[in-house]
Amino acid sequence: MRIFFVVLVACFLASCQAGFSQLTTNSKRAANNYYLARELFNARKDHEAVERLLQAISIDRTFIEAYLLLGEVYDELEFYKQAVAALESAISINPDFFPNTFYNLGNIHLKTGDYENAQVNFRKILERSDISEKVRERSSRNIERCEFAIHAMNHPVPFNPINMGDSINTIYDEYWPSLTADEEMLVFTRQVLRNPFGDESLRNKREDFYYSIRKDREWLASKELGPPINTDMNEGAQSLSVDGRTMYFTACNRDDGKGSCDIYFAVKEGNQWGPTVNLGSPVNTSAWEAQPSISPDGRTLYFVSSRDGSTGGMDLWKSKRDSLGNWTNPVNLGDVINTTGDEMSPFIHADNRSLYFSSTGHLGMGGFDIFKSKRSESGEWSEPVNLGYPINTHHDEIGMIVNAEGSRAYYSSDRMKDSGKDLYMFDLHEEARPVSVSYMKGVVYDSETRRRLGARFELIDINTSQLSMQSSSDPRSGEFLVTIPTNRDYALNVSRPGYLFFSEHFSLQGISSIEEPYLMDIPLKSIKSGEKVILRNIFFAFDSSELLEESFVELEKLTEFLNRNPTVRIRINGHTDIVGTDEYNQQLSDQRALSVVRYLNEKGIQELRLESKGFGSSMPLDTNETPEGRARNRRTEFEVL
Repeated sequence: MRIFFVVLVACFLASCQAGFSQLTTNSKRAANNYYLARELFNARKDHEAVERLLQAISIDRTFIEAYLLLGEVYDELEFYKQAVAALESAISINPDFFPNTFYNLGNIHLKTGDYENAQVNFRKILERSDISEKVRERSSRNIERCEFAIHAMNHPVPFNPINMGDSINTIYDEYWPSLTADEEMLVFTRQVLRNPFGDESLRNKREDFYYSIRKDREWLASKELGPPINTDMNEGAQSLSVDGRTMYFTACNRDDGKGSCDIYFAVKEGNQWGPTVNLGSPVNTSAWEAQPSISPDGRTLYFVSSRDGSTGGMDLWKSKRDSLGNWTNPVNLGDVINTTGDEMSPFIHADNRSLYFSSTGHLGMGGFDIFKSKRSESGEWSEPVNLGYPINTHHDEIGMIVNAEGSRAYYSSDRMKDSGKDLYMFDLHEEARPVSVSYMKGVVYDSETRRRLGARFELIDINTSQLSMQSSSDPRSGEFLVTIPTNRDYALNVSRPGYLFFSEHFSLQGISSIEEPYLMDIPLKSIKSGEKVILRNIFFAFDSSELLEESFVELEKLTEFLNRNPTVRIRINGHTDIVGTDEYNQQLSDQRALSVVRYLNEKGIQELRLESKGFGSSMPLDTNETPEGRARNRRTEFEVL
């Protein structure tokens, strides 16, 4: 919007420089001050330009061009009250001299949230016949913005931002928060002085990463993330994986860069961050790539780019990671998300469906507003919805994130204090919330030696067989944290070479939120005779040995295990609860175990590597007095022979 304002005025004023006789002043002193002001303004010496223009106006109070340029300079300085006064003075002298002044005046009112006066000026543009079609179209669009904003302010959404306190916020600017799924680690960008005794100029400022740990529901004093991620240059706009062990971030003008700004990543093992790595082609190009957001399954990276193929100046793009770990050619998110304006700060929620982003192109309050779009089962994005006032205002709202539970949002703002940005959190109103996500955390270890292990995690939607999440535990500490979206049924598989895999089942169908996460330490058993694994995602039709389709996910994992370990022989063991006669339960357990063996045979596993045996109700794991106990006793397992 500001760029367009500058272009409109600059084009007009350039024509006035062809000669002194074309100016509206007869004073050489006023004209000389005006020309000098233009040179100063072009050299970005705005304050000096203002002084010259005020001198020109003091000499000639009817000098229209001086008022127009003064309005432009004040707008650039964000002295909006003075900019309005300067433009209104130009209009009062001659409203027909430069009709686009009404458009520029409307834009300044829009920036300050004065929607009523903005509408008045944009409507004056539409009443004229000497206006270009482009300005007319933009005026109509801005009238829509004003009407939207006025309606939104008359129908505010619940919003009560809470400053995150002195442990996080300082005298410096803090912004761009990122959060682990358990909300126990916060990473953010802070702008600090390179030389603490130097001035406040941009040249003396640097962006670095800081982090804070939450303990007993309180955020501890933030600390600098340190090398190798923080350097003497600028780093910012980061995104954490759900477990906080991988960070994607933006860095500009580095020696290994592809263009002005590129996306980098680093991986943490134990408490130490590894080296930073440029993501390289095809994600990074000679254009501007920044503001990454990694999906909870770690397989899709959303980011902002100005590359060829963008609809506007900045668009949202995504790249997927293939089975070999390579990033594929980025794809534009399309016209539903991207506009002829700018789209920035994407955040994909832990539900892997809800996308939050900022835009100047979608209908909003003016400047950047925050929007939400939801991806359907078929992969289509819904029409973005404005999060409403007062979350969005005439200010720029950029860089909001939402916790895994979907109840709370974090963002940076300078609206609540005189200067500088602080981090705030607030309860997100119901209409703006994503699908609630729970999480599971714990430690993977060797069941005999208790040595902590790095292992691979996969969470698979049983109904669709789609991979919902993949991750790994820390190779040093064995710690893991994985997200589990609600309202689905999942199979969890944990595996490591040389070990039997671990199986778990999460039935969250119909559950919209979970107050308590799953805390679970996972022992992995080495591959040796006599070891057993319960297959918790094998399901049969009622009173039958017919395998249900939901079992195929688990059976595919068992097939993969046997293919990776061709010397292993196993026996499928079937177990029932105590309901029914011993003879009936024995027969049913035999048939169910045999059904699993037949499935594996059909998948190419040789018969000589497989056996089956039913144990009826003779080996219960739990009581048969409760429904929950009987459910645990009805199970299928495999045993290494």
